[in-house]
Amino acid sequence: MSVDVRYRVERIALALMSISGVVVLIADLFGWLDALAPGGALPKVTLLILSTVTVFLLLEIDRLRKLDVVEDKVTQLGDTLRTEVARLDGSLRANLSKLDIETVAEQLRQENYLGVIQVHPDFPDARFCAFVEDATQEVVILQTFVPNLAHLQPSLEKALVDHGIPVRVMLLYPSSPVAGLRDEALRAVRDPALALDVKARVEMCLAGLAELHRAVGPAGRALLRVRVYNSLPSIAVHKADEHFLVSSFLHGQLAVDSAQTEIDGGDTTMGRQVQRELDTLWEIGRDVALPDWRESLRNIVW
Repeated sequence: MSVDVRYRVERIALALMSISGVVVLIADLFGWLDALAPGGALPKVTLLILSTVTVFLLLEIDRLRKLDVVEDKVTQLGDTLRTEVARLDGSLRANLSKLDIETVAEQLRQENYLGVIQVHPDFPDARFCAFVEDATQEVVILQTFVPNLAHLQPSLEKALVDHGIPVRVMLLYPSSPVAGLRDEALRAVRDPALALDVKARVEMCLAGLAELHRAVGPAGRALLRVRVYNSLPSIAVHKADEHFLVSSFLHGQLAVDSAQTEIDGGDTTMGRQVQRELDTLWEIGRDVALPDWRESLRNIVW
């Protein structure tokens, strides 16, 4: 029932009750009630009281109606607020779902630093070994020679034997003219007595890799590949899955003693450039048969 109809009904009922009280009072004055109901004084008084209350309510009905109007407005406001809160909650949830802090940080890192996440003062052996031991795809090393091979060897062995991860190593061809140039670069600002023989150091690395080849068993041997390249290397790279450590061949300083740029992500700008260099040197290189690496080197034709 609508509010207007209800109030009309209430007014009519109250009016009828009020009129009934007046009629009863007049009837009592003329003695009509005694004729109808002898000794009915109490009902008369009761009816008189009810008539008085009814008159009062009839006078106050407009104020009571305003309370109903207020209630309706409060109800409507509550419904509006609930609807708005639900809308804001849905909007907030939608925006929060887009706010992935890690994703945003990764996007900013790629946009502003091209994938570079840290620069180390020198080669972080422990960090790279951890990368190698956690690798699931491949491990790649590009160097003229690997002066820290002894530190890396246990982790490389674990990757080959325990995890079945391919390991590729690229070294400078010992008899390459570049080896002589690198010798000159290393002794340029050092005492000649401290100069390194690059050719000899490459051969020492090949001997160390041959020992690793023997230690890893048949399954590991199939995963270990070594190539030598006869070209000028632009960078030294240590890669484990999507993690890269990149350094330069500076004069008077080994690459592992130079600052190392750490790159996270093969799909970043820096990651793609470094991977392209790895692929280029690998294509240029020639395989070395580690069981007899000396004879293998002698058989290489450029």
